[in-house]
Amino acid sequence: MKKLVENFPNQLREAFDIANGAKLTPKNNIQNVIITGLGGSGIGGTIVSELVSDNCPVPVTINKDYFLPAFTGPNTLVIVSSYSGNTEETLQAMEQAIAKKAQVVCITSGGKVAELASKNNFDVITIPGGNPPRSCIGYSLVQLIKIFTFYKLAPESLLNEVKGCITLLERENQHITQEALHIAKELNNKLPIIYSLGGSEGVCVRFRQQINENSKMLCWHHVFPEMNHNELVGWTSKNDALKVITFHTSFDYARTKKRYEVCKPVFEKYSSGVIDLMAKGQNKLEQFIYLINIGDWISVYIAEIKNIDAVEVNIINHLKNELSKF
Repeated sequence: MKKLVENFPNQLREAFDIANGAKLTPKNNIQNVIITGLGGSGIGGTIVSELVSDNCPVPVTINKDYFLPAFTGPNTLVIVSSYSGNTEETLQAMEQAIAKKAQVVCITSGGKVAELASKNNFDVITIPGGNPPRSCIGYSLVQLIKIFTFYKLAPESLLNEVKGCITLLERENQHITQEALHIAKELNNKLPIIYSLGGSEGVCVRFRQQINENSKMLCWHHVFPEMNHNELVGWTSKNDALKVITFHTSFDYARTKKRYEVCKPVFEKYSSGVIDLMAKGQNKLEQFIYLINIGDWISVYIAEIKNIDAVEVNIINHLKNELSKF
C-alpha cells in the first residue's frame, strides 16, 4: 500500500491521459446527475460533487445503495463507478438505471459492469485494474471530472487542473511525508475525531475510510457547521483516548472558520489534543488532492507503526463470502 500511495502522482498522470483519450457520446437534455458507487469506487463521486457545486447547472446526487432515487429517468445522467466492475449494490443500481431508461456512463476496470455496458451500448471509460479500489481514487476521480467537463456540467479548465495537482504533490512530497509521519505517531492508539469545514467533507470521509481500511482503526467524522447543531453537545467530559484532526482549505467560509475558532478550545479541553491540517494548492482541486494524499500517507504510516498489513481486508471478504450464500 505504501508503494501505491507513493505512486499517486503517476496515477494522476496516467488518469489524465486516459481521460483525454476517453470517447464519450453526446447526451440529451441532462436535468440531473446520479453518481452510483461504494467505498473506494464511490468516494470520488462525493468529492467531485463538492468540486462542481459552485457551477454545476443541475443537481448532483451521490448514491451508495442498491436503489436509485424515484426521480431517475430519461433525463438523468447516471455515472456508474465500480473499480472491479462486480460491486453487488452498484450492479443492481445499474440495472435500475437501465429499466428507468437513464443515460448511463461507466467507469470501471472491467467485470460485470463492463459486460452490461457493452450489452446496452453505454459509454465506458476503462481504468487499470488489479489494485485495492481505495488505492485508485486518482483514476476514478479524474474520469468523473472528464465526464462533468465533457457534458458542460463543470468548467473545461477543471480537467487541466489535474496537471497542477501532479506538480504540487511532487514538489511537496518531502513535506507531506514528514508531516504525515508526525501526525501518524500522534494518532496511533487514539480514536481520531475528524472534522472538516464546509464544502470539503468528501476529503474528510476519504480520510476516515483510509484510517478504517489501512490502519484497521475505528474513527468518526463530522462537518462544520452541522456538527455545531448536534455533536458539539457531546463534548462534555474529558477523554484522553480521543484525538481531533481538522481539515482546512483556503476556501473555507469566514463564518464557518469563526465557528471552529470558538469550538477548538472545547475540543482541546476534552480530548488529548487537536491537529490542524492545512491544505496547499492554488485551487480547490489541488487542495483536495493535497489533503487526500497526506491523509493516505498518515493511514499507511499508522499501519507501519502498528506492524500490520495495510492491504488486507479480510473482514470485508468474509462479508462477501457470507452474502454469496444467499
